[in-house]
Amino acid sequence: MTVYSRTAVAAAVALAFSASLAAQWPSYPTPDVPRKDGKPDLAGPAPRTADGKVDLSGIWQTGGGGGGGRGRGAGAGPGGAAPPAQPAPPPDPNAIPISSFSEVAGRGFALPLQPWAAALKNERMADNMKDNPDVWCLPIGIMQYHNHPQPRQIVQTKNLTLITYESNYGLRYIYTDGRPAPNNDPTPWWFGYSRGWWEGNDTLVVETTNFLGDERSGWLDVNGSPYTDALKMTERFRRPTFGTLQIDITIDDPKAYTKPFTVRVNQRLMVDQEMIEFICNENERSTDNIVPPAWVKSGTPRQLGPDMPLKTPAAPATPAAPAPPAK
Repeated sequence: MTVYSRTAVAAAVALAFSASLAAQWPSYPTPDVPRKDGKPDLAGPAPRTADGKVDLSGIWQTGGGGGGGRGRGAGAGPGGAAPPAQPAPPPDPNAIPISSFSEVAGRGFALPLQPWAAALKNERMADNMKDNPDVWCLPIGIMQYHNHPQPRQIVQTKNLTLITYESNYGLRYIYTDGRPAPNNDPTPWWFGYSRGWWEGNDTLVVETTNFLGDERSGWLDVNGSPYTDALKMTERFRRPTFGTLQIDITIDDPKAYTKPFTVRVNQRLMVDQEMIEFICNENERSTDNIVPPAWVKSGTPRQLGPDMPLKTPAAPATPAAPAPPAK
């Protein structure tokens, strides 16, 4: 089963059982949400902490909806219904590309892949992305978590911000206590090591390094755009309105990409709903019908990088243009 089919099945199951889920969980309105005539009014200003910083706390879902149709999101019309569709504006060629679950920079954006990384992505797609960590109930990486249709909850405190992802029950720590990056060659993490600081009162900047970056973890998206242990990810979290969250992410991984690039993730607030327990391995049967990755048999995953062996050799790098003759 591919990641696409797993996600589609999860969404269909969540939608089919939405009534029973509502019966399982007590109906409890989200506190401190501004309301008009009893309905959430999410277009107002973002909430703030006692020291004036924007408060990112809340349950968030991808801007395009998702989460199996659960919850009521920002931009919803009366009673939680979706507002009438508006014609899309013409694309701005200079705008930050919108990230998606399938492609980290959205379709149509040419990623600046190193030759070996382009060859690896082609291999992954030719294998129907069967080795994506989502298939094997492993942590799926920050970018896939950002874009996954299942929601995530942010809990912001002064010195630590936590993000709990419903998908594969991921948990991420962002330290905002002023600590420096680790310099003692620490064991790398699936989620990397995240440190945050504030620019003014409106933007939380998060820098993450020390990623695991092996063949199990190194997926930026469903289609297999890779990342390595050299990745430095810089996120800029903003909450423009009460009900919207905007995250700009810069991917800087010189092993896998010829230059850094920046993408945007838009999320919307879920109100009057709760996170749902999701245990990926419970009754998991799809992998019984999939040829396992080599690391399952060997127990030793390969580290991603230009020296890793590939089924199809990478195209040679384009040589730099010669310098013009001196005058």
